[in-house]
Amino acid sequence: MAEFTTEQIRNLAVLGHTGSGKSSLLEALLFQGKAIPQKGRVDKGTNHADFTAQEKDHRHSLEPSFLNLDIDNHHINFIDTPGLPDFFGRALLPLPGVETVLLVINAAAGIETITQRAFDAARAQGKVVLIAINHIDENAQRLPALLQDIQTKFGHRCLPVNLPNAALDDVIDCYLHPEPQLQGSALFHDISAARDELVDTVLEEDDELMSLYLEQGESLSPEQLHEPLETALRMGHLVPVCFTSAENEVGIAALLELIIKLCPNPLEANPPQFIKGSGENALPVDVTQSATDHVLAHVFRVSIDPFLGRMGVFRVHQGTITLGMKLFVGDNRKPVKVSSLFKLQGDQQIAVTCAIPGDICAVSKVDELTVGAVLHDSHDEDEFSLPELSFPQPIFGLAISAKRRGDEQKIAEVLNKLVAEDPSLHIAKNEAEGQTVLQGQGDLHLQIALEKAHNMFKVDLETQVPAVAYRETITKAATARYRHKKQSGGSGQFGEVEITIEPLPRGTGFEFVSKVVGGSVPSQYIPAVEKGVKEAMISGALAGYPMQDIKVTLLDGKHHSVDSKEIAFVMAGKKAFLDAVEQASAVILEPIVEMQVSVAQEHVGDITGDISANRGIICGTQATDNNKVSVAVEAPLATVDDYSTRLKSMTGGDGQFAMTFSRYDIVPEHVQRQLIAETKLD
Repeated sequence: MAEFTTEQIRNLAVLGHTGSGKSSLLEALLFQGKAIPQKGRVDKGTNHADFTAQEKDHRHSLEPSFLNLDIDNHHINFIDTPGLPDFFGRALLPLPGVETVLLVINAAAGIETITQRAFDAARAQGKVVLIAINHIDENAQRLPALLQDIQTKFGHRCLPVNLPNAALDDVIDCYLHPEPQLQGSALFHDISAARDELVDTVLEEDDELMSLYLEQGESLSPEQLHEPLETALRMGHLVPVCFTSAENEVGIAALLELIIKLCPNPLEANPPQFIKGSGENALPVDVTQSATDHVLAHVFRVSIDPFLGRMGVFRVHQGTITLGMKLFVGDNRKPVKVSSLFKLQGDQQIAVTCAIPGDICAVSKVDELTVGAVLHDSHDEDEFSLPELSFPQPIFGLAISAKRRGDEQKIAEVLNKLVAEDPSLHIAKNEAEGQTVLQGQGDLHLQIALEKAHNMFKVDLETQVPAVAYRETITKAATARYRHKKQSGGSGQFGEVEITIEPLPRGTGFEFVSKVVGGSVPSQYIPAVEKGVKEAMISGALAGYPMQDIKVTLLDGKHHSVDSKEIAFVMAGKKAFLDAVEQASAVILEPIVEMQVSVAQEHVGDITGDISANRGIICGTQATDNNKVSVAVEAPLATVDDYSTRLKSMTGGDGQFAMTFSRYDIVPEHVQRQLIAETKLD
């Protein structure tokens, strides 16, 4: 592999909605750059980005994959990402490792769900965005309106840097080549006007260069414009738009030229925001990006293979990593040796001897690697970190259990490996139900994870919709007295208590108070009474759900000098509590969640009707900037635990929602009767 400087490197994450043609576009770019002998096809499972068995089976990108090419003394790293909404969390993983996001839009479909989310995520992280409108050859009539739509939704500074010609077999440059009229006539828009728009936008932040531009008869070379161009790109004041057809290789050579001449190198982009320390004590760190300074790199992708071990893909920010050197992983005191160092080209691992600032490489068989881990060669860089990525909130869950007895430990290890690879997966514990719940972005997200557990890690899992965490409480005060007496030869058991129970405000939990006077219940037995009450609360009184928001006051009791024991007061407290609950109008509580549902205007009626039919409340609607409507909802969790699937069905996969826990509330009477009946059947 040829040697390059940091200035010659370009790093791009390729994002876009499924079907936009990201993987096909990469095939065309690699073929144009002579990095592959022939183009693969997604529909035949031969493209270089989708090389795993799962991706070949599903005909979709499911993981970030890494490709690179060398052209015109430049080294370009591409990262292909999944475009399915369920896998948007995985698509976010590479963003901290690149300077530029290549956002691919299908000319036929226009701006879709992931298009908008990807653009917002890229700009939130300060990444340069380059938009490629793909599939232009079959959608000529749509292109003017699509460009206008892009400018409406992403900003008026989304400007074309090239335009398709009238024959749709090539594109005409509007910026890099000063005499575009020599390239033919454009399908739409005026080429000179497009160039003027670009130059004016680039010069907005540079008054001195603007004066020179006017002095020279509105003529500046791309070299003179380069520095203010990079500033405009870095600040988001300019979002270049280009046109391509991956299938027919239209605009591919022009796109490669744009990547080399427009996209920033690692020294020109917004610098990485490393910090030292945590919380209020965290301080920003300046990264030199010098090849001779201390090593500073970060891991942004981890994959685990049962045979090859753990592999981490990292971006070097400072210093040079060489084969055989020792590095610290995070705050670990013991260094690890870089025994393997390589570039990834799809499923190939190409050995290299060093990694310089700006480059993306990988190491394997280092168990300490995690997503976000910082690699460094000096304790001066201890406690260094990058801000954590914000992943979409999990909205779908499956309760996981072992098919075979004795596999519980193995399952826990496999689940932890899945989450290490994909931090948008979560593992939650439902203590009340004794369930382990795997949470993700949708049913497909979890299906793919479970497939991997079976195929790669040889673990079979039982799954079910996780139990809703119902609770029980009381609605009025009550008093009860109970005597526990047992005599069976020798010393017996005796304990008697009188308690009052009363409801507490929702969410308070449990409170136990003793008002015993005169020693009627000796002090050493009072904790036993509380223990008995807690045991009763765990088991519930109506349908077996844990009880909460109750205050219990121990008023009085009796003891026996010989027969009183701790177990006697445990039983007395338990029975007295249950007797009091029978008089206290016990009810079942259910978790209520708040949701923000974002859908197109035409789907609002379907959404509100579905929510209302499932005991939900519409709290308000609001039009958003992206021609969507945000619907605020409160609903019982039990009626929306499958909402991801329902929303996809109602909106054709275009809807999004975020869910957060709000509070516990009393279930309707008919639901309570049903839950109690189900308990009796069990």
